[in-house]
Amino acid sequence: MRTLLVVFCKEFLENLRDRRTLLSALLFGPLFGPILFGVMVSRMLEQSVVESDVPLKVTISGSGHASGLTQYLKARGVKLAEKELSENEARAAVRGGTAQVVLLVPEEYPQLFSAAKPAPVLLFADSADSQTRKLADRARGILGAYASSIAQLRLEMRGVSPLLSLPLTVNEVDVATPTGRAVVVLGFMTYFVLFALLMGGLYLAIDSTAGERERGSLEALLSLPVSRSALVGGKILATCAYMCISLALSLTAFVCVFRFVPLERVGMSANLGFETALIFFAICLPFVPLGATLMTLVASFTRTYREAQTYLTTVLLVPTLPIAFASIYSLKTKSSLMFIPSLSQHLLMTSVLKDEPIVLADILVSAAASLGLALVLFVLTARHWRRESMLG
Repeated sequence: MRTLLVVFCKEFLENLRDRRTLLSALLFGPLFGPILFGVMVSRMLEQSVVESDVPLKVTISGSGHASGLTQYLKARGVKLAEKELSENEARAAVRGGTAQVVLLVPEEYPQLFSAAKPAPVLLFADSADSQTRKLADRARGILGAYASSIAQLRLEMRGVSPLLSLPLTVNEVDVATPTGRAVVVLGFMTYFVLFALLMGGLYLAIDSTAGERERGSLEALLSLPVSRSALVGGKILATCAYMCISLALSLTAFVCVFRFVPLERVGMSANLGFETALIFFAICLPFVPLGATLMTLVASFTRTYREAQTYLTTVLLVPTLPIAFASIYSLKTKSSLMFIPSLSQHLLMTSVLKDEPIVLADILVSAAASLGLALVLFVLTARHWRRESMLG
């Protein structure tokens, strides 16, 4: 234990003196992610609010053929720019960006409309452009409402109740809470949290293994009459310490940043205060030794600092891959998933964000799975350090 603490203090203090590494591990990593994520979410929310408030702009061609439709669009606040275009010209206008949405009314529209037959209109938009696609959806909704109102008027004129055309009415009941809706936006925050956690110990894991080997100090360290397990344990413990500091800084940054994100403007609320940050810290804490041991084990097989950096940059993606699958398949918290490290932490933190109750057994299983795998990796690392190849 004394050897372990001595190695821990040595590695911790040496890394503390490296200002460039310290800035990267404890400032750039933990702070850049929350700030970038907060700016992205704020921009997205502001854009969605602006889109709902800004009047829809549509370029219409052949408005003289559909005066009723034109008046209906104006009454719904649609800003119309009248311009006579052919089909090819309308396509070229949308593709060239001179018009986002073009509504073309053909010449046969009045005759078909008067004969109570389906009267066609052409709506030109670029579905590959996300902004244009949203405008086209709004225009399609307004045109659908106009068609529905005309159909009801025609039924009334023929003495038929319009209700006969509505055999079913669907009243949607949204059971999502404001915090639950916010998870749609904040769900990927857990990726930044775990990534910042790993980044906090990345440079120390490299420097205490491949870095010492490259400097030639590792051979002298291994020649000392001390247990290799104690040496490895001290280095891993120092890496864990920096990972915990990085995690605390990252969570604090998220709490501060999201105080300025306007979630309330879109009917959301973030269950993200300092109390939540402490719960997140407790959930992620068992993952810390797993990440530290994994990085130390991989770095122990490398010969140079650059080689270790290359391998560990790839290794950092492995623990965060389950989060991507969870987002794609919309996985929910299940006891069977608590055996998967990083995924279990993600699901537990997501449940906390939703303000949902968490089963204590799930927390214990998640912690046990992460710590158990960390113990296995520590044994493998200690065995590798006992090999003569470590001196080569």
